[in-house]
Amino acid sequence: MRFRLAALALLCGLLPLPAAAQSAGCGRSAIEHELEIRPPNQEPTPHLSLTDAQDILNVPSVSLVIIGRGRAALVCAFGHDASPDTLYQAASLSKLVAAVMALRLVQQGRLDLDANVTSTLHSWHLPESDLTKGHPVTLRGLLSMTGGIGVPGFAGYEPGDPLPSLAQILDGVPPAHSPPVRVAYVPGRHYAYSGGGYQIVQAAIQDSTGASFAAAAETFVLKPAGMSHSAFAQPLPPDLLKTAAMGHHGDGDPLPGGSRLIPELAAGGLWSTPSDLARLLQDLAASYRGEAGHLLTPPMARTMFTRQNGGPDGLGAAIGGSGHALVLMKRGQNVGFESYLLIFPETGQGIVVMTDSDNGTTLAEALIRRSAAVYRWPALGQLAD
Repeated sequence: MRFRLAALALLCGLLPLPAAAQSAGCGRSAIEHELEIRPPNQEPTPHLSLTDAQDILNVPSVSLVIIGRGRAALVCAFGHDASPDTLYQAASLSKLVAAVMALRLVQQGRLDLDANVTSTLHSWHLPESDLTKGHPVTLRGLLSMTGGIGVPGFAGYEPGDPLPSLAQILDGVPPAHSPPVRVAYVPGRHYAYSGGGYQIVQAAIQDSTGASFAAAAETFVLKPAGMSHSAFAQPLPPDLLKTAAMGHHGDGDPLPGGSRLIPELAAGGLWSTPSDLARLLQDLAASYRGEAGHLLTPPMARTMFTRQNGGPDGLGAAIGGSGHALVLMKRGQNVGFESYLLIFPETGQGIVVMTDSDNGTTLAEALIRRSAAVYRWPALGQLAD
């Protein structure tokens, strides 16, 4: 999984929408034009059609859902053989789903946000160190990237490679090719992006439920949220593989076998669609607004949407703005697949964009900026690199 450390999906410097944007028309044609792409370390290219932007960036397909006032205002896919049901690797968007799983278990009393997470783990042991004396690693810290854990991300495995078990991933032993997941900073003191921390969350979920992570995901999130086109499956079974997009490098070359394998499920192993992830965002936003009968209770949803331990993240994603401009954001970047989602819970507006390219983030950001103007979002901000 590739990372830009500032790739926290933060909207910076949120500003009210200009009057010109507030009068813009809405609809599919509106977001397919007047895009501005801003590739890293290059001059922006404005006034592009979506097709031209895809060609310039070598993004074969893009699938998106725009959420308007709590409903799907636009569902569409662009590119050869792409449809709204095409599966993409969700990459770090997986962390949001893992966080919701963990918070549902907190609601049931099976996990505790602020207890030492080692009290939950019995299949694996997190070594103590001088850094943890008086500063336990907690679920709140792990979900908000303030748990003091290292290992920012995981690169995945080529098709046919032996896949490590969760314990091998956590201890960094073969066939895992990532370093061991250990405490690297004083827990609770500061923010540091950590995919490794979410692998500890995966272990806590498995140990507290007695089920595999994939099965627990189906029980606690995917099925109740109506995410029928989503699965934590690495590799994908044949019946799902036929509907999956093939990942591409930035030069347009396809990945061998179509995708890398990501056994680090909580950190980046979800396959999904924008429609499924939009359903989850709508459910979380409804809970935040105080509606009952959703995955999280309203108090838990409000905690999820609150920055934790002085960092930029809530529980499972980055949080920006306040009031009507409060926004939850998450960026996903696996090799060959990049994605982005955000939701303004007060207004119920948002977007999910998924692509099959290493250049997908640049295109997603362009679509987000355009959608913010066309659909009159509460704020228009500059997306972080």
